[in-house]
Amino acid sequence: MPAPSIESLTPATDFAGNPYAAYRLLREQGPVHRVTIADYGEVWAVVGYEEARAALADPRLSSDPSHGAPGGDGVGVFLQAMHQMDPPEHTRLRKLVATDFTARRVRALRPRIQAITDDLLDKALPLGRTDLIASLALPLATTVICELLGIPDADRETFHGWAAECACPADAEARAAAAGATAEYLTGLVAAKRREGSGDDVLSALACTTADEGDRLSAEELLSMAFLLFFAGHETTLHLIGNGVLALLRHPDQLDALRADWDLLDGAVEELMRYDGPVMHAPLRYTTEPVDVAGTTVPAGQPVVVVLAAASRDPRRFPEPDRFDIRRDARGHLGLSHGVHHCLGGPLARAETSIALRSVFERCPRIALDTDPAGLVWHSRPSWLRGLRHLPVRYA
Repeated sequence: MPAPSIESLTPATDFAGNPYAAYRLLREQGPVHRVTIADYGEVWAVVGYEEARAALADPRLSSDPSHGAPGGDGVGVFLQAMHQMDPPEHTRLRKLVATDFTARRVRALRPRIQAITDDLLDKALPLGRTDLIASLALPLATTVICELLGIPDADRETFHGWAAECACPADAEARAAAAGATAEYLTGLVAAKRREGSGDDVLSALACTTADEGDRLSAEELLSMAFLLFFAGHETTLHLIGNGVLALLRHPDQLDALRADWDLLDGAVEELMRYDGPVMHAPLRYTTEPVDVAGTTVPAGQPVVVVLAAASRDPRRFPEPDRFDIRRDARGHLGLSHGVHHCLGGPLARAETSIALRSVFERCPRIALDTDPAGLVWHSRPSWLRGLRHLPVRYA
């Protein structure tokens, strides 16, 4: 019998708008289930918190697609980088890139992030109303990652269009075309940076950086890394900002508390990642041998999806998990995954989101949603992404 579609578990609910009702139903029936998920087909879904943490740290669950029939993410080889590798290959690549995304380096970027944010708001505020995705979240996240990677100003609008089409395509052909165009562009950019030598940007540094033992990224590895860093570095952050603004607008008591005490901001960002982060589930893992998950045996060679958003709302770990509370101790949430594949860009995402939220809500004291909340349109594909297509607000 075919596994039920996770999207069909709550037929009265728009899954894209509220996947958490379906996740709650699954958790109430147990921590692991055989289901069908868009983009992946039939998988074993882990939805319990402790079980998810254990699965993400279990070496018997491999990130290497060669251990099972790969799911169709539609992007192809250019995303087959660190997230599809196990140690020691993953360890080697992460070590070479990790120094460019440390908390210390991100702190040094905060003035530039603030300046970009201020410039974008200066352009949007005179209008009295705006789409915050298009006018702030998207250009902020795109500009920051493009500057980090060293993508020239003149190419950024086109480059972002390709990446957006890969993430939320009109159809499979459009996605393939965008992925191909992005890869072709990055191939030329990476080759140029290798010729030109060291620069101030991450790709130039990676082109020249060697580890202590003389290890260095190959041209193919650098290309995959460039694609992954851009794609993951802007798409998730822009939706964390959008989801965060919406959550605070829909919970005015929490927004009032934040405005009264900005020391709550760091904790608020962690709660946002727990409550409504942009990453619904981790990339596919594959069992290299039969694995027992909370009494359920998952056979060898099977695809496993750890549903991060479901685990972060497990009431066994977070009491009243469907309540948004910026004073909650949200540490330990799985919004940035867990284990060796814990999100490398976490410090950057936190910095951009905290700066964007404070800037918006300080400069726009009367900001309000400019549409019926029921009319908000959420991305439905890819299945791992949770974010708004538009966020209309008024503030005059």
